[in-house]
Amino acid sequence: MRILLTNDDGIYAPGLAALKREAARLADVTVVAPEIERSAAAHSITLDRPLRVREVYVGDEFLGYSVDGSPADCVKIGVRQVLTNPPDLVLSGINPGANVGINVLYSGTVAAALEGAILGITSIAVSQEAVKKPDFPSTARQAASVISMILKNSPPAGSLFNINIPACSPSSIQGVVAAAMSTVSYEDGFDLRTDPRGGTYYWMTGEIYEEKLPPGSDMALLRRGFITVTPLQYDLTDAALLKTASEWTMPSNLKGHHMGRDTSNHNG
Repeated sequence: MRILLTNDDGIYAPGLAALKREAARLADVTVVAPEIERSAAAHSITLDRPLRVREVYVGDEFLGYSVDGSPADCVKIGVRQVLTNPPDLVLSGINPGANVGINVLYSGTVAAALEGAILGITSIAVSQEAVKKPDFPSTARQAASVISMILKNSPPAGSLFNINIPACSPSSIQGVVAAAMSTVSYEDGFDLRTDPRGGTYYWMTGEIYEEKLPPGSDMALLRRGFITVTPLQYDLTDAALLKTASEWTMPSNLKGHHMGRDTSNHNG
């Protein structure tokens, strides 16, 4: 078994090192990660300049390959160029801070795993709820157990899972649970501040109120001390609205009488 390991915090991040140690017990691991932190990069890719890949060593030990691009870039180039054969699994993490709810849409950690799924590879993102002094080795051991459980159940190639581990001792964890992604939005705000030279700037703030969270959602269950496992997909089509939209009447100056679904053959 071959694992491609990446993250969004950079190749020297302690969370990646801890996950590499545990993943190496399961398979051969190759690290392809951003050369610097690329948190909240979402699913951005680099199109306006070349990407540079270099071998990284810590002392005499080979750590992996750094890429001067985004997490998604790392998976793309890792699968297409760095590795001789495609990996059996893409792992991304460990991120210091949960990636639950709508944070999934901004997360570089999840985006890297999502890129693996797009390439048809089973992929898993791992994050830990925020804590001042994260115990990454402990989190990595817990993550490895959940990853093994997922793999033993033989999910279809291209499946995508998002694992979040609560910021509590292993003995306090309430269990592992499959959870839906919360779609409750943040109460966003911006603090207006003044810099030392008298200029103004804004600092983003945001909060989600506990009472608004669906009780079975990833965010609610993580706050209750559960390890959450959320299967994700990248098809963003709203199937119900698509069905409705297909019956809408088109503007009179356009061909046809309603939008409908295009079932024509464009091969000729």
